Amino acid sequence: KLSPLPSDYLVPPPTPPTVAVSHRREFRGVWLTSVWNVNFPSQKGLDRDAQQQELRKMLDLAQALNLNAVIWQVRPQGDTLYASAREPWSSWLMGRQGKPPTPYYDPLEFFIAECHKRNLEAHAWINLYRAATNRDNDQNIPPHFDALYPDAVHDYGKERWMDPGLELAQNHTYEIVLDIVQRYDIDGLHIDDYFYPYPVQGEEFPDQATYQAYQENGGTLSLGDWRRENINTIIRRLGEGIRAAKPHVKFGVSPFGIYRPGQPDGINGLDQYNTLYADPKQWLAEGWVDYLAPQLYWKIDQKQQSYPVLLQWWTEQNPHNLHLYVGNNLVRLTNNFWEVEEYQKQVEISRSFSEQQSLGNIFYHIKPLLENWSEIQQTFRQLYPQPALVPVMAYKGGQPPAVPQTVKVVGNELLWEAKDASEVRCWTLYRLIEGEWRLKTIFPANRRKTPVASGTYALCTVNRLAQESEGVRVTV
Repeated sequence: KLSPLPSDYLVPPPTPPTVAVSHRREFRGVWLTSVWNVNFPSQKGLDRDAQQQELRKMLDLAQALNLNAVIWQVRPQGDTLYASAREPWSSWLMGRQGKPPTPYYDPLEFFIAECHKRNLEAHAWINLYRAATNRDNDQNIPPHFDALYPDAVHDYGKERWMDPGLELAQNHTYEIVLDIVQRYDIDGLHIDDYFYPYPVQGEEFPDQATYQAYQENGGTLSLGDWRRENINTIIRRLGEGIRAAKPHVKFGVSPFGIYRPGQPDGINGLDQYNTLYADPKQWLAEGWVDYLAPQLYWKIDQKQQSYPVLLQWWTEQNPHNLHLYVGNNLVRLTNNFWEVEEYQKQVEISRSFSEQQSLGNIFYHIKPLLENWSEIQQTFRQLYPQPALVPVMAYKGGQPPAVPQTVKVVGNELLWEAKDASEVRCWTLYRLIEGEWRLKTIFPANRRKTPVASGTYALCTVNRLAQESEGVRVTV
């Protein structure tokens, strides 16, 4: 048996020099709405190639504007825009509920892959309990919850609504979310501002029988407290379930922007606490969510709904220092005749609260950007002149990934390898300019080389949690 000989001439390969580099992180998201064919798909019945071409165009624009997250509505009303054995294909996709895309593909799988090619986080957005937006037109078929359990779904206004007080409905929604999280490589799971439905004038939500059964079983909460507890329960369960299934997946909720009238002083508007039975203040206090995206859809100088006043209030309700990403409504460009400068100022105000964990913005929705209303694209280019990674959620734990391996220059190309490709979400390349490291490019996970001009660079690995390794330094 041979054993290695000790020798002064055998030396390990040199460790490449590394340097700590970073840049200003910011969450830059945009919502893609599927219900009513607002964004994607833009109309019912498009074939696979037309759908994919449409989505690529939207994601190309998001990348070109240096956004870094797209939040797509994949479950608008108890139906799906992804392959599911538990709920039917959405009618917003092909025009008839239950009809898959033709030729067949899985739109959510495609969305995720195309996002990651462009260094965009892919967040799946669901509505918790809506079963139909128009009960006269929407025909729900098995395995839709409404078709299987019609007594657990109520008419309310023009809509059909699963009863959030029923354990059957709660468990169903929970299982739907966990199924998405477990089967798809999403970066986030996102819930919008619909909990109990927005109030319909002159109508009470018809859950009296459910509440009476709760009381007969010994329940003592008032109707309002019971409804809020139903919503609190699903939010808590989803947060716990997602973290247990895939700790890196972010759980976010985007509630209505006003908590209650008078909170803070001078603020007036819908009381979500007593009408939607949502208590996002408690969700922040309990740490049930990973981020909150309050929809601040009002102007800065609109005194009773003031953007900076409301934002400051939200930052003061955040004892665990969770991330806050403000929701901004681009549709106001037309229906309220806002000036584009309003958005520039709102983003700047959001940034001014960064030390209070206001760490980005999400824009509703992509159509004004796509159609370039009021030259809004130019405003975005001024707001986001450089790419950026999303902020790291330190409270989600994890370790920075290994540095890139075997980094070398061959000719005018920089080449590298991954120590563990499964932990790579993307790569960042910095360049040393006048003594300062500046982020030059973000590459998708499968990239292993890039042309470079002469200069000094640092290449970093980035993992699913957006944690960055040190940079391997190389001079060309």
